[in-house]
Amino acid sequence: MGRLPVLSGREVCAVLARNGFAEVRRRGSHIVMQKTGPVATTTVVVPDHAELRIGTFQSIIRQSGLGRAAFEQE
Repeated sequence: MGRLPVLSGREVCAVLARNGFAEVRRRGSHIVMQKTGPVATTTVVVPDHAELRIGTFQSIIRQSGLGRAAFEQE
């Protein structure tokens, strides 16, 4: 496992969309993405910034449940 890439909010949303998430709404500079599963709905809020801070990016990875590998391929 190497370092995480520096991604923008839109790039992160594209990765989430490829993995079943859909944009539900926007409010200001934040995009709300949701994925409906058989048991629960997963909601992730992504800031629409040019570069996401590493802590914010790690939180998005943790909330989405996808794992780092999905984002390292971007």
